[in-house]
Amino acid sequence: MKTIYVACGSGVATSQTVASKISSMLEEEGIKANVEAVDIKSLENIIDQCDIYVSIVPLDTVHVDKPTLSGIPFLTGIGMEEEFEKLKKYINS
Repeated sequence: MKTIYVACGSGVATSQTVASKISSMLEEEGIKANVEAVDIKSLENIIDQCDIYVSIVPLDTVHVDKPTLSGIPFLTGIGMEEEFEKLKKYINS
């Protein structure tokens, strides 16, 4: 089972909202994954423990060697289906 970390720049409230949305969407599709909201300050120390990273901050501000998606569409709904399709491809790869 893949592990997905969701992090924002100011704590975990927004990250938790996005993580919950992603979890619900995956569950609706019958896809199993471990989705966790994490503190961006600790991300550097724990990034090796995840398979996919969903960022609430601009993607060019955090550099990780993992498949990375923007979490903003999961907050706004704009472009959410496209990002979700990318996420499903990463999970199935």
